[in-house]
Amino acid sequence: MRLILVSVLMLLLSSVGAAQTRGPDSGSLVIVGGGMRDLDILREFAELAGGSDAPIVVIPTAGGAEDYDEFWQGLNQFRAAGLSNLKLIHTYDRAEADTPEFAQTIREANGVWFAGGRQWRLADSYLNTEVHDALQELLERGGVIGGSSAGATILGSYLARGDTTSNAIMMGDHEEGFGFISNIAIDQHLLRRNRQFDLLEITTAKPELLGIGLDEDTAIVVRDNRFEVIGNSYVVIYDNTRQIDSGGPFYFLEPGDRYDFTERQAYRPGRSLEPLERIVESGN
Repeated sequence: MRLILVSVLMLLLSSVGAAQTRGPDSGSLVIVGGGMRDLDILREFAELAGGSDAPIVVIPTAGGAEDYDEFWQGLNQFRAAGLSNLKLIHTYDRAEADTPEFAQTIREANGVWFAGGRQWRLADSYLNTEVHDALQELLERGGVIGGSSAGATILGSYLARGDTTSNAIMMGDHEEGFGFISNIAIDQHLLRRNRQFDLLEITTAKPELLGIGLDEDTAIVVRDNRFEVIGNSYVVIYDNTRQIDSGGPFYFLEPGDRYDFTERQAYRPGRSLEPLERIVESGN
């Protein structure tokens, strides 16, 4: 029995070590925990896309409305942030999403934004279609993809809260995201909705995954396999391979902190960029 337990433990540790979390090789991501009251996050998104007049596609499909047009109120926050070249596309029909004609608008854009709602709707409509291909091509040519709430979670590889019956179910009937960051599960509205313990269900069942939880009006900007926290609240890291501070199952990053996916290392800028655990140990 002891030999079996040791073998199982070694297999588990090897699987955790083999899995690697990586961001896109080119382009950038702006991943927001919901709220969207901080327009500076959208201004950062616009800057990454090339400026306020850069061509931006907004996809509201997660919201579940019967239809959307240019009068959809969700576009108001983009206009308030100064973005002026907006196009909205939407379908619930996978066959339509899997046509070059539908995806062409994305291929002409510098940035794409996914609005909030239920992330499984985005998977049903766009996962592994021409739209998905066009999004990958957008990153490859240096563009930016952003999303808030459901639009944040879909950008990862494991689809947290993807069940069609309830958003309280962490591991449901939809488990695959777009995968622009590999080996990761992303949750949102974290502290606002008292969700800080929820991702532990996923990272316990799948210990190789990195978990990231984002509070509202807070974002990570992903570039070159690193991200920086921007906004007004906290990002929470769930990592079975590295724990800091009190040794608990997760730890917090604040605006200005940075994180390296490949090293699974957090940094807090000071006079020099130092690993976060050193700062914790020195009492800063």
